[in-house]
Amino acid sequence: MADAEGKEPKEEQKKIVHTYPLIRHSDMAEEIKTESMELVVTACEKHSANNEAAAKMIKEEMDKKFGPPFHVVVGEDFGFEISYECTNLLYMFFGGNLAICIWKC
Repeated sequence: MADAEGKEPKEEQKKIVHTYPLIRHSDMAEEIKTESMELVVTACEKHSANNEAAAKMIKEEMDKKFGPPFHVVVGEDFGFEISYECTNLLYMFFGGNLAICIWKC
């Protein structure tokens, strides 16, 4: 009886999954940032099972629209330290835990 009184029911930890793009850091101009976000959403939805294909699609489109050389990393578990041109960095999350980093150097 003493065991039943001292225990409180544990609440399940709820995992929050964002279904919208969440920008962590960006110093891009607003119009470039908006176009980049739309491109990331399209690529990640189209290639949801293949991060490499999504990164390739994003890089090719960014190079066409804004000039080379853009670099893209798409993944769930990475860290980075980069040198980049000012006003050419976008670090964001999509679909909860999928991180995308785009930069130009």
